[in-house]
Amino acid sequence: MYEIISCAGRRNGVDKLKRVAKPVFFIVLAVIIAFALLVFMGIHTQYGDFTYPVIRGLQDIRWGIDIRGGVDVTFTSPEDYDATNEELDAARSIIETRMVAKNITDYELYLDYNSDKIIVRFPWQADDDSFDPEEAVKELGETALLTFREGTASSGQDYEDLPLIISGSDVEKAQAAYIPKDGGNEYEYVVSLTLKDSGKDKFAEVTERLSSSSPKGYISTYMDDECISTATVNDPIRDGNATISGNFDAESAQKLANQINGGALPFRLETSSFSTISPTLGLGARDAMALAGLIAFALIAIFMIAFYRLPGVVAVIALIGQAAGTFCAITGFFTFSNSFTLTIPGIAGIILAIGMGVDANVITGERIKEEINSGKTIDMAIVTGYKRAFSAVFDGNITMVIVAIILMGAFGTPDSLASTILTPIFFMFGASTEGTIYSFGYTLMVGVILNFLFGILAARLMTMSLSRFKIFRNPALYGGKKAKKGGAE
Repeated sequence: MYEIISCAGRRNGVDKLKRVAKPVFFIVLAVIIAFALLVFMGIHTQYGDFTYPVIRGLQDIRWGIDIRGGVDVTFTSPEDYDATNEELDAARSIIETRMVAKNITDYELYLDYNSDKIIVRFPWQADDDSFDPEEAVKELGETALLTFREGTASSGQDYEDLPLIISGSDVEKAQAAYIPKDGGNEYEYVVSLTLKDSGKDKFAEVTERLSSSSPKGYISTYMDDECISTATVNDPIRDGNATISGNFDAESAQKLANQINGGALPFRLETSSFSTISPTLGLGARDAMALAGLIAFALIAIFMIAFYRLPGVVAVIALIGQAAGTFCAITGFFTFSNSFTLTIPGIAGIILAIGMGVDANVITGERIKEEINSGKTIDMAIVTGYKRAFSAVFDGNITMVIVAIILMGAFGTPDSLASTILTPIFFMFGASTEGTIYSFGYTLMVGVILNFLFGILAARLMTMSLSRFKIFRNPALYGGKKAKKGGAE
């Protein structure tokens, strides 16, 4: 069986190769090395006794419960409040949302419907020397329990004696706004609320009655047991759009809006107990796995260079970039993004993704070697080798991406992107939220996607650039037979 390649096709392939300039290899190499150093070491600034990350490194990773341990806390409803199963489920969903917002995926959450308890276990922060478990529990358990009540509480009167109009569960959305004060030229910060259908009618009925009374009535807004606003009802509010006014600045208005959006709990959470928990595997298991990974990487580097020579060297550089990119997605490389919770299965996902990267480079190296041994020039062998390898590499990697998305969708929180995409498939199953498996899916997906960037694009650019140098024009450097004296290249 013979393959016919037109002269035009050969020229097009060689022209593509020659468009990659010689300095490209050194540029890509410098970028990968600088990027890897930044990811692995990070950049930190020192202010007095405190160290702040400018660019997060490996030391800023949030390790999972199985590696570092964490906190065990039990939340419960107030003694005089009998929460329903639906309310407990709503509270669970809100706590899960808060966990994900903090990039804590390795957590355990259980409900005890009989005693109205919510049991949560979550890992330590990245810097456990300054980790305050009580503060962490307080942040997690902030209820932002919003209630609108008719009238104002007089001295010595319990706010719960005021008639309840609507609660936070009737609020669709909250956002900070900067509006004119009392219709004048002065402006003030407020929290704008959009009510759900469940609250519109009740709110409209009460505001209609209070606005027509003489004197006009009041509506007080409470966050937990604290009155944050008392307003005179001048006009009925029928469209479901209300505002909370008070002595807000931009930060406090946004904080309140975030609390309402992230936690309109149907009842106030109380902490009945909390304690620290020991890791199931520990830092020793993490260090052993990391050492095993480094040894495996060194052996892979030796294998790739020995069998594929120059493409093997390029493959090792590309694998370093892939590993650095994966850790970049975990550490929260920039300060505006939080670190991702990394577990032992998550480390396994990194190793498996690197294995997929090795596989991609092996396929490419074999294709280049085959093209050279079939009599093609080095230029044509590189162009054709990468072209033929791409389909096989793409098929294997896209399959892994699909598997990773399914794992993240099946074992992530219900409001995660993967779960939302897979709702038509998993709608009949309850939420699992197994953080360790989610961590595995996340690192696997990130690593495989980066394999396309470094293992295919960056490796191809570096190989094409090196082939422009006369010293690298020997077919033996690409795994082929040595060039014959006077033979064509």
